[in-house]
Amino acid sequence: MEPLTNRERVRRCAQCLPIDRAPFSFYFGPWGETLERWKSEGIDNPLAWQQNFPFDKPVVQVAGYVNHLHCPPFVPEVLERSGSKLVMRDPMGEIVECIEGKSGIPKILRSPVNNREEWEQLKAERLNPNDPARFPENWKELARQWNAADAPVQIGIYPCGLYGTLRDLMGVEGSLFAFYDMPDLVKDIMDGLTDFWLSIYEKICRDVKVDILHIWEDMSGKQGSLVSPDMIREFMLPNYKKLSDFAKAHDIAVIQVDTDGDCEELIPLFAGAGVNMMLPFEVTAGCDVVALRRKYPYMSMMGGIDKMEIAKGKEAIDRELKRIEPLLFETGYFPALDHLIPPEISYADYTYFVNRLHDIIFQ
Repeated sequence: MEPLTNRERVRRCAQCLPIDRAPFSFYFGPWGETLERWKSEGIDNPLAWQQNFPFDKPVVQVAGYVNHLHCPPFVPEVLERSGSKLVMRDPMGEIVECIEGKSGIPKILRSPVNNREEWEQLKAERLNPNDPARFPENWKELARQWNAADAPVQIGIYPCGLYGTLRDLMGVEGSLFAFYDMPDLVKDIMDGLTDFWLSIYEKICRDVKVDILHIWEDMSGKQGSLVSPDMIREFMLPNYKKLSDFAKAHDIAVIQVDTDGDCEELIPLFAGAGVNMMLPFEVTAGCDVVALRRKYPYMSMMGGIDKMEIAKGKEAIDRELKRIEPLLFETGYFPALDHLIPPEISYADYTYFVNRLHDIIFQ
């Protein structure tokens, strides 16, 4: 097969069409604690995980330039401090308790949306899709550069998703109870967010050729989905259909969903609504990406390489790559770790892993 361009390869792989080789570009970078470890190992550049290796050109994240959510954004603010423990307002407007300098899930003390009045206020104050402040002054020049470059272009990013954003607006418990206690509000939030994003995406697509529409959900744990299939069908899939129709109308080849945990029961549901790629298939949650690709050949997959095995040295790395190697020579698979690079992985082991993966793909 003749060599493909980077964008063609990504688009075809996500659609499970024939490709010349596996894509070679990681989606997830390191945690902050990982960068601190690597700095102690002599690696000062926070982008070394990407820039020091012969990866394909990374995905252009339009959301890094165009505001996809709160405008104006919530400004993070420390409200209380007790040693390393902080009470603060985070970028989503949540009041949380966390440990300074540590990654992880904070304790939510108060969510920004607890009733319809607070949702209406948030919409009025921060969710106007037509606010000109959402786009940078040099937007036309950025669009020209992206259209000319051989790098996939993505709209959507964390924390933009139907359940994912609902969860961040109402809290995990609050959002799950709301499906029962305030179903009309949940529908209004999900419908409103979808229309809000589509309005922004339409403006982007007027100027930019987009390849990927990303939906961030994080709606699964080790026991499977937090939301039942029936509720997914009722509350979420009609809006997924809207997003899918938009993607088709604008020749966006990839509709990808990011959800941690055991996501197997979501695969046929989302596929039926137009999703053709999912990630990251966490091994500790029971995901076997090799078996899942065989079971669901219509869904392309990214991730599934056990990050904790990469932390155990060369022999463990070789075993893990041997496990997923069958997927590296067929379409529909994007090789990557099953989440962000954790601080257990030394820079030396990361280097060995990336170089060995490169050698297998390009042999």
